Amino acid sequence: MRREHHARLPRMCFAPPRKPSASLPSVLAAVLIAGLLVALAAVPAGAGADGFREETTRAVRAHEKARAHVDRLRAEEAGAAEVRSAERRRKAIRAGLWDALWSVARDAGDPVAVDPSGRAGRCPAARTRSRAPEGGDGDWTAPIRRYRLSAGYAARGARWAHRHTGQDFAVPTGTPVYAVGPGTVRATTCGDGFGNQVLVRHHDGYFTQYAHLSRIDVRKGGRVAAGQRLGLSGATGNVTGPHLHFEVRITPYMGSAVSPLPWLRRKSVQVGG
Repeated sequence: MRREHHARLPRMCFAPPRKPSASLPSVLAAVLIAGLLVALAAVPAGAGADGFREETTRAVRAHEKARAHVDRLRAEEAGAAEVRSAERRRKAIRAGLWDALWSVARDAGDPVAVDPSGRAGRCPAARTRSRAPEGGDGDWTAPIRRYRLSAGYAARGARWAHRHTGQDFAVPTGTPVYAVGPGTVRATTCGDGFGNQVLVRHHDGYFTQYAHLSRIDVRKGGRVAAGQRLGLSGATGNVTGPHLHFEVRITPYMGSAVSPLPWLRRKSVQVGG
């Protein structure tokens, strides 16, 4: 399910902050972010996949720390300028991570990077598109109604080259799979270890992935509501049995996953065993 990318990152340039703060904490934060992005962009060729993975892991952690800081400032009703400054720092980290992962995904032939519509790979297209549930977008929801939790985030095992990047929901083939929240379909792809998959971008900038589907009921570029059917569960791709692989990412690409169940809890969605 997990693929290794053995590719060298291109050298990237990052623009300096437009309006750096004169305060010492802001200056220190800017220096830390700049150092992180430079390290991510300059992994030496000999470092291989392990070096790249370590740097992207640091970037993911830095992004989540920055996102939590923004959330705290908003909860404390901090000044608008302070919130904007913190949000710029978060977006700078995400931009560096996005560029690095896109380059590697493109070189590795990841269909999310090279064929997001699934047309070149002749992925199965929905004959009829699903409709949004009545009542608009509604509340955030779990991706499956009845399930058993199986492999969790960061689990180790022989099936993954490193660690598991999402949460698996064990369900029979043909179980409806739903968008957890409102958003836009970023990709509907097939042909790699994830099999038939849908990737949705949400309004908060995060992406959710729904993999190993037996059928896809949406198209790239379409808007979806919370609880709208995306397709049916299955066993396509690299699997030993039918299940839904659900993943939450900072970018569209592998290497930017965050723990999905805490992310859902922030949306007031409780997922249990």
